[in-house]
Amino acid sequence: MENKQPVIIESKPLYKTLVRVALPIALQSLIMSSLNLLDNLMVGSLGEVELAAVGLSSQLFFVHFGVMFGFASGSSAFMAQYWGKQDVHNLRKVAGFAVTVCLGVSMLFFLPAVLIPERLLSLFTDIPEVIEIGKGYVRIAAISFLTLGITYPLSAALRSTQQTSLPLKIGAVIFSTNTVLNFFLIFGSFGAPELGVKGAAIATAISRLIELVLYLYVIFIRKNLLAGKPGEFFGWHKPLVARVLVTTIPVLINETMWSLGMATYNAAYGRMGVTEFAAVQASSTLNTLFILAIFSLGDALLILVGQRIGMGQMEYAFALTKRLLRIGIFVGAFSGGLLILASQFIIRLFNFTPEGQHYALLIICIYGIFMPLKVFGGLNIVGTLRCGGDTRFAMFVEVGSVWLIGVPLVFFGALYLGLPIYFVVLMAQTEEVVKGILCWRRFRSKKWLKDLVCDI
Repeated sequence: MENKQPVIIESKPLYKTLVRVALPIALQSLIMSSLNLLDNLMVGSLGEVELAAVGLSSQLFFVHFGVMFGFASGSSAFMAQYWGKQDVHNLRKVAGFAVTVCLGVSMLFFLPAVLIPERLLSLFTDIPEVIEIGKGYVRIAAISFLTLGITYPLSAALRSTQQTSLPLKIGAVIFSTNTVLNFFLIFGSFGAPELGVKGAAIATAISRLIELVLYLYVIFIRKNLLAGKPGEFFGWHKPLVARVLVTTIPVLINETMWSLGMATYNAAYGRMGVTEFAAVQASSTLNTLFILAIFSLGDALLILVGQRIGMGQMEYAFALTKRLLRIGIFVGAFSGGLLILASQFIIRLFNFTPEGQHYALLIICIYGIFMPLKVFGGLNIVGTLRCGGDTRFAMFVEVGSVWLIGVPLVFFGALYLGLPIYFVVLMAQTEEVVKGILCWRRFRSKKWLKDLVCDI
């Protein structure tokens, strides 16, 4: 049998494509995570209790975002492959189905957040003053559950069709709006009422409503290629729905259980004390600033490789994935070092006690050291395995790593051994080692390379 010629990925066209596709996604992620950092900086200037209250309240929104990301990410694999086949009709059907499911799930978050926010917060902490401050934030900001249920799947659809600049521009508007409103409503600037934590919640709610209006305007009023008749979005047929659900439900479970796992970590940290949790919250916010931007490579991988799979170019898809993973590891190592350097300046902007500042700097060093490994695992879960529909394996790897390794170790270290907070955070990184090994073996097997839409 004649040996196949190795696939050559030319660097110049690849980097041009990454600049066009991944860079806008990275900038949008950077803007949105900067928004979260800015929120925490402003609220953190009020004190450690206020920062802890907003940080714990944000866990509910973090879990919700994980669910939205899960279903939208699973749907993106189909949208990317349909885009590779230039089948916009079915692409719209998948987008409409994703919006319907995400909005329905969002109602399950919205109602308890409005009606019983204190009970939800009690799952994460037993500190009364933190719960008292946090419940007002949750009740006001709850409207963002509903708006994200619509905007996030629409954003995923735009990205899947390589229109990544549109979500970026909308993100820039939202960042500016939220920043100005925060400045007015948290501190009472220019005659506005000084509302503190509640002011931050109001700013978030208004910004998310504006974001929804902008997405609807850009797609449907300006007649984007995604715009179509209602029947194209909601006239689903059983084979399509069944295939999407079979592929996407594992992603939904994956991201939901991962988000719950991260929230469970924070439930353990939140029981170690206000200073400890405030240090974790500040460190995690700064870490997320880098991680979300880097994970834009995962979205780019899913889009670019998914299109190649849709075109039937399996060997090219494998070679392209391998190249993108190498780029991701390099970027992760560089960003980890940059994170450690930046933390020396940014952490000092928070109103920390010397002990809290010490904890935060050590935690960020741990995050920076493990960032290349975290990026590698994330790119495989979010990009490699999902673009080929290998979502069940991805689910078992990620959920198993978090709940069978990370969560038991964190609770054992925090509540049984009573270790310092930075040692407990270090123990949590064990899950990344296990995840990285399993993902690498699965990638090399090529079992994840599947055409999802060939026979629908």
